[in-house]
Amino acid sequence: MVLFAVFFTVGVYLLQLQARLPDFIWAWSLAGAILWPLSPPHRLMRPLLIAGVACGIGFFHAAWQAEQRLSDSLPDEWQGRDIEVVGIVAQLPHQTARGQRFRFDVERTLTPGAHVPAHLYLSSYLNLKAPPPQYHAGQRWQLTVRLKQPHGSSNPHGFDFELWALKNNVRAIGYIHNPAPAILIDQRAQGMHYRVEAWREAIRDKFTDTLGSAPYTGVLTALAVGDQDSISSEQWETFRRTGVIHLMSISGLHITMLAGMMFALVYWLWRRSSRMTLWLPARKAAAIAAMLTAYLYSELAGYGVPAQRTVFMVSAVAAALWLNRNFSLAQILSIALLEVLIADPWAILSPGFLLSFGAVALILYTTSHRIGRTDAQTPGILPQVRTHQILRGIRDYFTVQWAMYIGLLPLLLMLFGQFSLVSPIANAFAIPLISLVVVPLALTGAALPGEVPLWLAHIALDLTMLPLQGLSDWPDAIWIQHIPPHWSIATGMLGVLWILLPQGFSSRWLGGLLLLPMFLNTPAPPKSGTLRLTLFDVGQGLSVLAETRHHTLLYDTGPDYAGEGDNRIVIPTLHAMGINHLDRLIISHDDTDHAGGTASLLKSVPTAWVASSNEIAHTATRRCYDGISWNWDGVQFDLLHPGRNSTGKAHDNNLSCVLRISIGDRHILLPGDIEKRGEQRLLLEHPEQLPANLLVVPHHGSAGSSSVDFVAAVLPDYAVFTAGYRNRFGHPKEPILQRYLDSGATLLRSDQDGAILVDMDAQGIKVERYRITHAHYWTHQLTMPK
Repeated sequence: MVLFAVFFTVGVYLLQLQARLPDFIWAWSLAGAILWPLSPPHRLMRPLLIAGVACGIGFFHAAWQAEQRLSDSLPDEWQGRDIEVVGIVAQLPHQTARGQRFRFDVERTLTPGAHVPAHLYLSSYLNLKAPPPQYHAGQRWQLTVRLKQPHGSSNPHGFDFELWALKNNVRAIGYIHNPAPAILIDQRAQGMHYRVEAWREAIRDKFTDTLGSAPYTGVLTALAVGDQDSISSEQWETFRRTGVIHLMSISGLHITMLAGMMFALVYWLWRRSSRMTLWLPARKAAAIAAMLTAYLYSELAGYGVPAQRTVFMVSAVAAALWLNRNFSLAQILSIALLEVLIADPWAILSPGFLLSFGAVALILYTTSHRIGRTDAQTPGILPQVRTHQILRGIRDYFTVQWAMYIGLLPLLLMLFGQFSLVSPIANAFAIPLISLVVVPLALTGAALPGEVPLWLAHIALDLTMLPLQGLSDWPDAIWIQHIPPHWSIATGMLGVLWILLPQGFSSRWLGGLLLLPMFLNTPAPPKSGTLRLTLFDVGQGLSVLAETRHHTLLYDTGPDYAGEGDNRIVIPTLHAMGINHLDRLIISHDDTDHAGGTASLLKSVPTAWVASSNEIAHTATRRCYDGISWNWDGVQFDLLHPGRNSTGKAHDNNLSCVLRISIGDRHILLPGDIEKRGEQRLLLEHPEQLPANLLVVPHHGSAGSSSVDFVAAVLPDYAVFTAGYRNRFGHPKEPILQRYLDSGATLLRSDQDGAILVDMDAQGIKVERYRITHAHYWTHQLTMPK
């Protein structure tokens, strides 16, 4: 069982690495060839056969699942058009600053000729003239929607929205359009799933009504029904810095503890009735109660990977009790592993999968088959509790906490490039308080009338948050670094296993040496006289990183995604690349698609020098203007625009800082959002400095920029359009695309190609299109205009 589960997992993972799905005609033929020799001639061949068969079954099962899910898609011709549908709000709606967003299950499409996928992700937007209705889980609505295919940003180490959409079976996203009013057809649709979602919303509303604006209402809501959007960004930062994020949602730990408490309670009550025990043994009744508790609580959580893993493990234990079989912990974990991946092959790519199964595997490794002392027990119904037994239990608890901390380090660095240095202290008191006090009180308050349990839960959580906040405020609470190379992760895992060997093995400290490559193997900087340029895919906006041998510069910070200075692309990518400070930051101008992420970036990444053409929320320390220049490691930087005495109104595109980067006779030009007036000044003042090998096209390819004279003067080899997928401005405009094509330039687009990675030296320039070179079978590809 264990061998089969491991290689089934390997097969599933290999499928997720593919750029395209396999051809099923030869795929199933190959599977048959693998399955044919069921009776190998030698006993030693049997494990190899099991491994090969399991790997093949896992690979082709995942491929079949992917084929089925990708087949339900939105046709190109129906993107951005009004479509009338009838369906059900299938998920707990989330409030945003602009309205609501929720999953919507389509039952009927009323627009003739339109094909709409069965599952959508919709947003509603506030309208002062006609406020939209409030949508609630389980309601059936008739809506007019505008949809597009799932398409996200594509950056090194970035979040893959298209994978998220595939995993959640969301095959189109869009918003509710209001040429006709939305019509509520049914207040409560039939179906257990919809009833559960309505139940979750009712619990969330009860928490909000009872606790109001209490500081931890959102955290308690997340603990009760898994609504993590209720937690504020400041609270998430505290949990991240203290390493207790896994406790602030419905996790496998909470489910296991509640299931165990229910098992003990039912077992204790059931065995006191002779009639009940004769009808059904107390252990079997308690196993059913534990399994139902785990399932119901996981349904409240939205049934994520940690919850699935726990439910399957509890179910396996219950099955063993019912069948009077003894399953080893490794077998139970293998059963859970198979059940999770059969139901959801994409779970293997989620951080929760690796961390939850990794944590359980570490517990098994550090607690199973270890030699330990046994304590004699006095006869009687209950064992005599001795002080040394209590102390031994406390010691074992901290031993497991140490194993979790050191054991998960390689995974945390691989997934996030960071870990909390205060996590052992925080988890030591937070785990028992949250899991044994706060969560039971929150669930009691959710299930029973009255306000007392909820307020008690909030008081307990408030007391827990006091020391957590103190630990979070420590300046060095969290370690942030580059994402280590894969080989160093593998070496680090071997080091962890060596460190956690049982007592009696000598030189366990040598395992620590195997951890060092994860920290010491930093990314190699460019050579002297070489430039490394990263044009981030930030949607409708701009952000460009320039690296030389010893210096880094960021040109623009991209848009504000959530209205709170949220820089969710650039900051994580900088950290993952090992860039923890900037020598210079240039904000071309004060439009939000160029400067929206500035505030959050300056909080997270120390920056020595900030310049802009105008004042941006008092963050710029100096103005950029024509004539400023410097040389870093053989790479020349020149600001060509605006003029020293240029003035203009706020959000004036023609005030954009224009930066030219040169190595010998190779040049890159970053003109921001200048329009024809700014281009005309450059043609008059710097005609000899305009030719460039690579040009970031002004103003995302708008009709008001890229005049004929400007394009002819620059004459780029590569013209890069930074524009959001199906953006509302229609950038880039067709005439502008054609103008650069006619000039002989190779066109690059962030919505088409993802991040653009450029290496330039005196000999030439190399360009990589990240979306193309790192494509997976789920990657959305666009067709470039001819």
